[in-house]
Amino acid sequence: MIKGIYDLVSEEQLKKYSELAVRVGINLQENQLLIIHSDIQNSIFAHFIQMVAYEAGASNVVIDWTDEQSAKAFYKNAADDAIDHFPDWQDARFKEWDDAGAAYIHIISENPDVFKDVPAERMSRFQKACRAKLQAHDVKIRSHEVRWCLLVVPSFAWATKVFPHLSKEEAVQSLWQAVLRGARADGTNPIKDWENHDRAFESRKTFLNNCQFDTLHFTNSRGTDLYIGMPEDYIFIGGGVTDNKGIPFFPNIPTEEIFSVPHKREVKGKLAATKPLVYGGSVINDVILTFQDGRITDYDASTGQETLRRLIETDEGSHYLGEIALVSSNSPLAQTDALFYNTLFDENTECHIGIGNASPSNLQHGSKLSGKALEEAGLNTSLLSVNVTFGTADMKVVGIKEGETEVLLMRDGNFQF
Repeated sequence: MIKGIYDLVSEEQLKKYSELAVRVGINLQENQLLIIHSDIQNSIFAHFIQMVAYEAGASNVVIDWTDEQSAKAFYKNAADDAIDHFPDWQDARFKEWDDAGAAYIHIISENPDVFKDVPAERMSRFQKACRAKLQAHDVKIRSHEVRWCLLVVPSFAWATKVFPHLSKEEAVQSLWQAVLRGARADGTNPIKDWENHDRAFESRKTFLNNCQFDTLHFTNSRGTDLYIGMPEDYIFIGGGVTDNKGIPFFPNIPTEEIFSVPHKREVKGKLAATKPLVYGGSVINDVILTFQDGRITDYDASTGQETLRRLIETDEGSHYLGEIALVSSNSPLAQTDALFYNTLFDENTECHIGIGNASPSNLQHGSKLSGKALEEAGLNTSLLSVNVTFGTADMKVVGIKEGETEVLLMRDGNFQF
């Protein structure tokens, strides 16, 4: 008899992982409301987090259950008007939670092929309706007005895709090890490990923000030759961030990226993705993007071309970039040398760009600027926000200031500062 996902990891490890999510990820405060978004298959881990949250002083812990099989049935069978409609009560509950000062934990368990026979067009339409209705909540997320954290647990389908040469149980055990290692949750004191991790982030962010480069130039042997123009007064953030009350938190576990915003119209060149893009349950392979004056002028993929087209055609802003991220190839997650088929994990193994919406938090005083002022500063707006990984072990990144010597920032995929 095959063991279950949670039979292949110890309760002690689950407790440490849950503590990390609650006390470091969202940094839950006394008497704060917590919302946990979880598929029903991960009820065991959701309940671990719930227990830890109450121990940490949560006023209430609401588990917002989802079910991927039910979602699949909806995408395949629901009437067209249902596909294009995101109900008002969904928006209302997020508003009530946000107004109550809630923090959010999202448990992700990748199943790369679950939606492979679902029409990509129907999924894209519903996701667009969802993003349109939840724009106010998304603004609070991106401006760090609310604290949130994404973290990952294995599934059999995901594990056997990552480790196809292993049995199901061996694959899940290997993926658990990779997940916990990448999350820095496998040591004796994960919280202390994250404090050290954050200090390294702070040093590098300070350097980049003091330099105020005009352009970042990315090159590698895969064909990437990309110039990313930066807006004035950009801010690189990463690792820990703070909400509008000054409370620190970590939006992603794991996280290895230092990221900022490109100038919307100052991106040019070619980007060759190095890992699959998982979007709406579909896997898009070998993405190639070409940019001119900031806009994606051409795109291609060996598989998932139609899904890529719909992604880029979401709205006008989805033709431009909203994020550029530097990631070392020497992190614990990168050293697993695995292809995870999971954007959260794969984007934290190599450098990546974000197609779509830009965060005002990446601009000095950005959260206080009007939409028009942000646009004039060069920030992109879109309903979409999707990351594409393009880093490699031979990635070179150079920072350029007008009229000044170039500064080597990364060589062979590793930081040089």
